[in-house]
Amino acid sequence: MTGLSRRRLLLGGASAACALPLAFGGRAVAAADTVDDAGQRVLTATDVHVSDYPTVEAVRWIGKTLEEETGGRLKIRLYHSGQLGREAEAIDMARYGVIDITRVFSGALNNAFPLTQALCLPYVFDSIEHLRRVVDGDVGDEVLRGFETRDLVGLAIYDSGARCFYNTRHPIVAPKDLHGMKMRVAASDIFIKLVRLLGANPTPMSLGETFSAMETRMIDGAENNMRSFHSSRHFEAAGFWSETRHSYAPDILVMSRASLLSLAPADRELLLRTARASVPVMRAKWDESEGAAREAVLEWGVQANEADLPAFRAAAQPLLDEYHGKPEIEALYRRIRDLA
Repeated sequence: MTGLSRRRLLLGGASAACALPLAFGGRAVAAADTVDDAGQRVLTATDVHVSDYPTVEAVRWIGKTLEEETGGRLKIRLYHSGQLGREAEAIDMARYGVIDITRVFSGALNNAFPLTQALCLPYVFDSIEHLRRVVDGDVGDEVLRGFETRDLVGLAIYDSGARCFYNTRHPIVAPKDLHGMKMRVAASDIFIKLVRLLGANPTPMSLGETFSAMETRMIDGAENNMRSFHSSRHFEAAGFWSETRHSYAPDILVMSRASLLSLAPADRELLLRTARASVPVMRAKWDESEGAAREAVLEWGVQANEADLPAFRAAAQPLLDEYHGKPEIEALYRRIRDLA
């Protein structure tokens, strides 16, 4: 069955569920999970990344742990590599109960869930260690609680390394080296504004479309982390990697609120606890695979260079000033910086 066929099947199931909703706690429940012939509860999870990507491996670990803890009664069916669509589609499918769990880049959540904006601002984090201190504490908890306002539950925050620029033309050392270049960005106002401030032309598009867009010179490059640069094989089209480290915006694992509430209380607590426990699992796989990815792209022939970070921070400052004017985001920003 193709990814499109699976997505249509799930969407069709959601339509039927909406026509015959189940009452749960005063709310209509149209969950995507199923009960198979053996009486097992099967939750559907999605990710646009490939099978061995650390976030996919972490969700696979959650599913295995749930099966072991419940004697096979509760399990996860995982669709990776974008089989059920793009991240923007996955967010809506989870909100409406078409799927149960999805891993999403925080930048794609900024408009619907404003607290995530604080995690995506340029140069708000100094390092991956700084990010982990933040999301493991009160700030991370507050961001996860923010999903409750729109029919989702924040399960865990997965870090995703330093985001940097890569391109097909030349090394990027200072912002002036980006001038006039067309750069793929995620569909996020913060990243669109940042790339524009740096003098490039931001081009929002999905991760899956980026390789061919670079190969045909529709765009000149993109920005992402090293692990994604490698797993998407973008290094085969873009021979220049520049260590701008302009963002450490994390990934977030979310779940349909209706799906979570439809579980028995004990299963609900088990799932929440297991999702949080998957964070160190994901990090261990991330740290190991990021280094291997860097070695592989350099061996391929990609030219990597350090960037003038003070120059990039100065160029990004107007964007920070804009978000300093939002009291809720400013309060989170200050708490993040206090942990630097």
